[in-house]
Formats: sequence, structure tokens, C-alpha cells
Amino acid sequence: MQTTYLVKGMTCGHCASAVTEEVSGLPGVEGVDVSVESGRVTVTSGAELATDDVREAVDEAGYELVGLAELRPILI
Repeated sequence: MQTTYLVKGMTCGHCASAVTEEVSGLPGVEGVDVSVESGRVTVTSGAELATDDVREAVDEAGYELVGLAELRPILI
């Protein structure tokens, strides 16, 4: 499953690395793709993640999760 979140405050590669590191530590996360330019963080996971858990990880990295951008299953 891929879920895309909107994150505010990211401006550089360090920002992307910090968010990737924190979100990657959540149980079930298989991949994280961060676009600093669009403020989107796409998380690939085996099951739907609790938005509050993702929000906490993004906060820990020093940024603000604005909301959910997109939710869609991966077809294999």
C-alpha cells in the first residue's frame, strides 16, 4: 500500500533524510520517498499506517504533517 502525506517545512536534502529516517522506523514501513519540492512524502507499507504514528515520526524529524494527500493499494 502507498500513502502520500503532505509535509510542511522541508527545504533541502537534509530535511528529506531526516523525515525518511524517522518514518522508516515505523513498524510495517517498506519504503519512503520524499519530494522536498512538492512537500510530499510517499510511504510504502504492508498495511495501512495510523496517521497519528506518521505525524509523530514527522514531528520527531522537526517538520509538520499537514495531512493525507493520497491513499491507494499497490497492485502486484
